[in-house]
Formats: sequence, structure tokens, C-alpha cells
Amino acid sequence: MKILLVSQYYYPERFSVTDFAESLVKQGHEVTVLTGKPNYGFKQILPEYKKVKYEEINGVKVHRVKLVPRKDSKMSIIRNYLSFHKYGKRFVKHFREEFDVVLACSLSPVISVSPALHFAKKHNIPCVLYCQDLWPEAPVVAGMIKRNSLSYRIIRKWSKSIYSRCDRIVISSPSFKDYFVKELHIEDKGFNVVNQPIISSSKEEEPIKYQNMTNIVYAGNIGSMQMVDSLVKAMRYVRSYDIKLHLLGSGSLLKQIQKQIIVDGLNDKVEYHGNLPIEQAEAHFKNADALIVSLKNSGYVGKTIPNKAIQYLKYGKPIIGVVQGDSKTLLENAKGAIFTGENPQEIGESINKIISMDQKEKDQLGLNNKQYFEENLTTEKLTQLLVAELNEVKK
Repeated sequence: MKILLVSQYYYPERFSVTDFAESLVKQGHEVTVLTGKPNYGFKQILPEYKKVKYEEINGVKVHRVKLVPRKDSKMSIIRNYLSFHKYGKRFVKHFREEFDVVLACSLSPVISVSPALHFAKKHNIPCVLYCQDLWPEAPVVAGMIKRNSLSYRIIRKWSKSIYSRCDRIVISSPSFKDYFVKELHIEDKGFNVVNQPIISSSKEEEPIKYQNMTNIVYAGNIGSMQMVDSLVKAMRYVRSYDIKLHLLGSGSLLKQIQKQIIVDGLNDKVEYHGNLPIEQAEAHFKNADALIVSLKNSGYVGKTIPNKAIQYLKYGKPIIGVVQGDSKTLLENAKGAIFTGENPQEIGESINKIISMDQKEKDQLGLNNKQYFEENLTTEKLTQLLVAELNEVKK
């Protein structure tokens, strides 16, 4: 099958779309990617990519269009979104290659799907959306727009139009279907679930050698939805002094968290390691006693599955789940997690529970997680599910 994959983000930006594309090639498909010049997380177009319009990466043909780099300001983010929408559509207008199907991988923003829809309509081929983020819910949760504002109403109408024009929508979390049907009133788009593949590492790092204590690791966005402030406060309620919570990542609450650690006198129990590449984060996972995933039970976003929940399963460690909705269901199915409420005392008690377990109990929880991952969530297996969706719509 010849697939045109449209995604605003691609390697060296670290998103799972790259893993899907390369896995499709390994399974015998021909994949061409339309993407932007790498800038996400770098606050500039990477200098070595400023003149690159085309390259091949691990068998994937990659076309790159120019765009405005994403920086910290809200205006730069808006300009970044609109520039891929503009230059992506300009590219497909003159792109002559033939394909069997268009696959649009949608993180934020949903308007990044527009070039895929334009190419599909022009060449009379189906367009499948693989949805990993909900619009306009995502910018509301991020605080970019207010729910009852004029901006929200405009973006909602635009989002609904884009979603409605896709031939099929594949979702990364089951509760997405409720949002499409109940909130946007979009039906008959399939809405079958294909979980996100984990972001693969390019090299193996040696495991971190911790001191002889219980080590709990949190990795990911340090923001209000992830309740990292509650994770830190929870360490007040941990009875053992021989324990450390390791924080990896960055986000809007980082400065507040760093101040909170000092004010609460938790320097001996909480350590911040910075925003690490996946290879270095994995080095922390490998020898951890437990991994913690947290997501505030708020709206549709709070019901979804963060990619780190799937990533954690791979490493065969017990998981502390401060989650509800789809994430909780996933971890319940894996049978390797303990669950807790959202307030710091409850989280602290769940950490105490991990501390009190003997090694055999912890090993069994970790083994359950690893086995569930290998049976259901490897990139190869998820790619097969995605291919089945593409074949079905191609018929």
C-alpha cells in the first residue's frame, strides 16, 4: 500500500508518528511523509534543516515545508499552526505522486489535517485521521482559549468541519468517541481504537544506579493537568525517610514545583533531573521501584490515556495510577498497578503501600505490566491494527 502520511511533527521532533511510519515501512508499505521543518521544543528551526526540503529516514520519504517556529508566546504558537496549514496546502496543490490512501496524524492543531483532506479530495482517495488530541477541547484545557468565547465558537466550527470531512477517524483513547458523538455530533466515522505506540529510543543507556532506597519516578509534562504539585506534596505523608521521588520533564508548573520542594523542606525526598531525552528517561525507569502516572479527572482530556502510561508498561515495574477513565481501564487490564485518589495524602499512602510490599509482590506487578505490553501494545501490533483500518477504508 502507498500511504501519504501528513503530520506537522516528525523526527527529530520526538512523537510516536515517526515510530508508526517506520513500522509501516518494515511491514512492506511505501510511506511518504509531509511535515514541517523541525522546531517543536527547539524554539527555532534546527539550523541543519533550514535548507532541507526532502530526505529519506529509515526507508520513509520525508518532504518538509517551511513554517514559523514555535516559541513560548501564544502568538508564536498560533503563527506556527497557521503556517503549516498554509504551506502544507500549498505543497499538496502541486504534489503529483499517486497514493492509495492519505493518513493524517493529528496532535495539536486539528487544522494540520487540512493538507491531507485537500490532497485526498483532489485525487479522489480516502483520508483516514488518526486522532491523538481533541479540538477544541485541547486549547481550552491548555488555557489558550475560554470555552464560551468567540474564538472557541470559531475553532469549534472549524474543527467539526475538518473531522466531518475525514472518511474514517481512528482514535487513540476510547473516550474520544464520546467527545465526537456527544459534543461535536459527528457519527459514522468508525472510531475504532488504536493506542499510541511508545516513542522508541535510538540507543540504549545504562540504567541509573540509585542509592539503596525506594525510588519512584515520574516522567512527562509538569503541568496542572498532571497534578505534579500533588505528587510533591504527597511526599510529606510518606513514612519512610529512605525514599526519593524523581521528576523528569518540564512544563508550566516547573518553577512553582522547584520552589515548593525548597519551601516544604523536601530536598531529601524529591529530586528534579531536568527535561531528558527518552534514552536518558529510560535509564531512570529500568531500576525504579515504581513509576507514577497522574492525570486530573477533568473533562474529556482527563479520561484519556497519556502516552507515558503505555511507555511505563514496557519496563516491567509496578505503576502507581493517579488516574480515572481510559487510563485506569488500561492499567486494570494489565494487572500491574495500584490506584489512588488525587489528594496528596492518598497519593502518599499509595507510595507507603509500595514500600511495604515484598520484592516478590512488586516483581509480579511488573511482570504483569510487561506481559500485557508485549501481547497488546508493541509498535508492530499497533501498526497491524492501523493497517487494517487503512485497508478497510480503501475498499
